[in-house]
Amino acid sequence: MGSNLVPIPITPKKRDPAWKHCQLFKNGEKVQMRCIYCSKMFKGGGIHRIKEHLACLKGNGSTCLSVPPDVRLLMQQNFDKVVVKKRKKEEIEEETTNLNLTSCENDAFAHQSNVNSGLQLVGSPKTFDPGSSSLLPCEERTNNRSGDDGKKRRIVKNSATPANAENFVAIGDNRAKSHIHMAIGRFLYDIGAPLDAVNSAYFHPMLEAIASGGLGVEAPSYHDIRGWILKNSVEEVKNDVGKYTTAWASTGCSVLVDQWITDMGRILLNFSVYSPEATVFLKSVDVSDIINSSDALYELLKQVVEEVGVRHVLQVITNGEEVYMLAGARLTETFPGLYCVPCAAHCLDLILDDFAKVSWMSSTIEKARSITRFVYNHSAVLNMVRKYTSGNDIVEPGDTSISTNFTTLKRLVYVKQNLQSMVTSQEWMDCPYSKKPEGLDMLDLISNQNFWSSCMLITRVTNPLLRVLKIVGSKKRPAMGYIYAGMYRAKETIKKEFVKREDYMHYWNIINRWWERLCLPIHAAGFYFNPKYFYSTEGDMHNEILSRMLDCIERLVPDINIQDKILKELNSYKKAVGDFGRKMAIRARDALHPDEWWSTYGGGCPNLARLAIRILSQTCSSIRFKQNKIHFEQIYGTRNCLERQRLMDLMFVQCNFQLRQMIDKSKQHDSWDPISIDCISLLEDWVMGKDVCLGGYGSVDWPELNTPSPNAMLLAAENDEFEEIGAGFDDYEILNRTKAGEEDIVDINLVG
Repeated sequence: MGSNLVPIPITPKKRDPAWKHCQLFKNGEKVQMRCIYCSKMFKGGGIHRIKEHLACLKGNGSTCLSVPPDVRLLMQQNFDKVVVKKRKKEEIEEETTNLNLTSCENDAFAHQSNVNSGLQLVGSPKTFDPGSSSLLPCEERTNNRSGDDGKKRRIVKNSATPANAENFVAIGDNRAKSHIHMAIGRFLYDIGAPLDAVNSAYFHPMLEAIASGGLGVEAPSYHDIRGWILKNSVEEVKNDVGKYTTAWASTGCSVLVDQWITDMGRILLNFSVYSPEATVFLKSVDVSDIINSSDALYELLKQVVEEVGVRHVLQVITNGEEVYMLAGARLTETFPGLYCVPCAAHCLDLILDDFAKVSWMSSTIEKARSITRFVYNHSAVLNMVRKYTSGNDIVEPGDTSISTNFTTLKRLVYVKQNLQSMVTSQEWMDCPYSKKPEGLDMLDLISNQNFWSSCMLITRVTNPLLRVLKIVGSKKRPAMGYIYAGMYRAKETIKKEFVKREDYMHYWNIINRWWERLCLPIHAAGFYFNPKYFYSTEGDMHNEILSRMLDCIERLVPDINIQDKILKELNSYKKAVGDFGRKMAIRARDALHPDEWWSTYGGGCPNLARLAIRILSQTCSSIRFKQNKIHFEQIYGTRNCLERQRLMDLMFVQCNFQLRQMIDKSKQHDSWDPISIDCISLLEDWVMGKDVCLGGYGSVDWPELNTPSPNAMLLAAENDEFEEIGAGFDDYEILNRTKAGEEDIVDINLVG
């Protein structure tokens, strides 16, 4: 990319789905776009040309050869949908125009005595009753059945002059919009749906489908929803799953095991399968009676692996508890060609949890919480904070409640100057809350340089670990080729920050404690086969990495003849001969995903390339679903076999629909609210007040709270975590994973 290109954030107002698959740049006064899959730059043509490019349709530009199949299909369907919608809209507008002209003339002639009644429709929107159905001119409607027994009423516009008509349409559209939004709100409130249901990828398509039906569209019945519609949805999902499974033969796959505990105390295991094409949900099993039996868990894992296909599975990822490790040990004895590994995200969370327990870090976190708790329990203070931070919030949810401690400290550091400007302003001094004990404490902390120094040090130390946490949960690319390098970089950063060995070794020991459980030969092999890191390492590859890579070959390639061929082909990779040494291949070491690089340039070493692609195509973490959206209690509570199977099918559809919508966990907060119940599990310790919100100056007056800004993450713009890992891995102290001896141990609570 040229150095004169300046990235431009894509705002939530850009609704076209193609915006999620391109990047926006400013080159001088011109705006350019780049495809995130093939990196092709577009200097004009707008989002339509990008969509043509992704849909692989012949138009004004070239087609994308790297676009994922599901994205290409989505773009093609969007093209078809736009055409159908445009035609339908034109037909409806034509029919409505003809109907309005005829009806208005007839009604005006027949009801001269009521000619002025239509003036009420041109009133102020503020006095409009959203519950009223009197919205559009000259339109027949059927009243509620409990009201007028299906009688129809007609609303007449008093004048058909062009000027009045233009005014009327504008006001009518606004009122119709309010009416529609109120109707949607009532429905969601009535059924108790999570309010973030409007963020579903299927919400707007549903509204568009209803609108395309025109006036009088018939809604599905209860039996339709639980009958043929569910049946068709199950078949649709199964067809999609079938398409993805064909890729397992070439890329391999990972079986993901996610443990849940329901409100009633049932323990469930959700089984999914990851591959670069997609992650698919298989099934859920109630293991409440066998959770403590490693033998029973082994039998269950064995059954799932056989169901997926032993030849496809490279690893089974669990939460790392002892009972799973025992079951996994038996599993690897039965199937020596796979690994059983703990979830990397869970291990990283445990590392961050131990960091948060260090005395000086814990104290700093608690001080920061006192600021955010005060702010988020007083509407006037929160409005003022958002004003001074340009609409940004001062808390940021991480992937877990533990990581939230450090993502929020990072955000506070970003808005430090904004907060300091606020508490020294006349507006703050005039605010009644500035005189309260909590307000005075907030002023002291925001003005305290030692507090900010601690926040910045914690941010610098933990940011590499947060980066790895995002990498292992990313949907941009498989994480296996990056986790080893990411952990190296995290330890390197800690060493640079604390300098003295007796200081940084305490934090290294925390990392080593959990990293030893996670780091297996497959992770070292992922590092070895990532060309960006392999060729940036000066001298020979560290012996531990090389040894573990060879262990991985022996386990994943049972055929000794193929093993020997791979060893011969390793020399070509090491010396960068043949296609590996092409100038294109050298440039692509950084540009292409590692598995794509091998697929493109590994043709001369087919056995090695196949192994490298299978390893580099794997994830390192399991998948978490939104438990509140799936009613497991209903499934396992019913005793009717037919209904249970129906509910199991419903769960199958729900989980796979969730997986379709899961994007990179860099948190696109275009519609989040820190104090909403949907965020409470992650932000509870940062926004839950004690007695601070009782009484006084509108502290609990939520209607006075301004709407959160849709651009709430601008101050902490996300970077590419993969690129930030960098290159160069030559610190042998890190690679040897040296542990502190007894002579190095000092009181960890004094460090920092």
